[in-house]
Amino acid sequence: MAQLSDEEREAIRQEMSGGGAQGAAGSEGAGDAQAAGQETGPDLFEMNPLSQVHHMVGVVSGKGGVGKSMVTGVIAVELARAGHTVAVLDADITGPSIPTMFGLGGSYLTALGDNIMPARTKGGIQVVSTNLMLTDEREPVIWRGPVLAGALKQFYSDTAWGDVDYLVCDMPPGTGDVPLTVMQSMPIEGVVCVTSPQELVQVVVGKSVRMAQMMQVPVLGIVENMSYVTCPDCGRKIYPFGDSHLEETARRYGLPVLGRMPMDPALAAAADAGRIEEDLPENMLPDVIAMIEDLPDLLEPTPED
Repeated sequence: MAQLSDEEREAIRQEMSGGGAQGAAGSEGAGDAQAAGQETGPDLFEMNPLSQVHHMVGVVSGKGGVGKSMVTGVIAVELARAGHTVAVLDADITGPSIPTMFGLGGSYLTALGDNIMPARTKGGIQVVSTNLMLTDEREPVIWRGPVLAGALKQFYSDTAWGDVDYLVCDMPPGTGDVPLTVMQSMPIEGVVCVTSPQELVQVVVGKSVRMAQMMQVPVLGIVENMSYVTCPDCGRKIYPFGDSHLEETARRYGLPVLGRMPMDPALAAAADAGRIEEDLPENMLPDVIAMIEDLPDLLEPTPED
């Protein structure tokens, strides 16, 4: 196993660009077919021969700034603590933050033959992210839609994930090219939608929920981030954004509320320091973990009468 050279990284970028054009064309074709009333879409990306991914879940949000990557990190850590083998595909290609959160600054993806090898965190979680390909993690990733689609295909199909119980996909916010590609071309079994208490965000969350429903991807439930602040003196919960609209939003779309995460400076500091595995409090999102662990039963076909 060897670290990718600059030439190999450039070759991967070139291949991403070429492969992405085909993916974009497939998406456009799918849109035309839907307009004509036909049911079609791009084929699923092939799984790497050195991979056996048992379950794949996504984390989505209607807009940025609600802490979607933080929730992704929490889910990955809690699944790993429960004894599962876990990997994270950082599909937020132009705004990746997963490597920093897991203390992978200065780490790179490696190569084994023609395969990409994920970076590994101290706790053994595998991570693939664009920031793990850059010589300077501050370098902007300025890629158009076709290149982004090609990058996703590489990250999924050309990566030797090994035997993984759960692959957690951190999607970019919104309903653009990348979330569409993930939902159409990867075997996503369900998504967790992340929101925050502001009424505007609650309106926008409906867009990501409806997108998943249109793509026939189950929405497992909603997590509200930055829900409250706990007073360090008396322990009382303070709601800086006012009354939450979470229950109302969940009822509107017929979804369960899977958890509320606080605004916690200690949690933010742990993520900034790359210590989320070490410093994350226990059982931050137990209902999310229970829902994900129940996926095999939830997806099992109901016997015909």
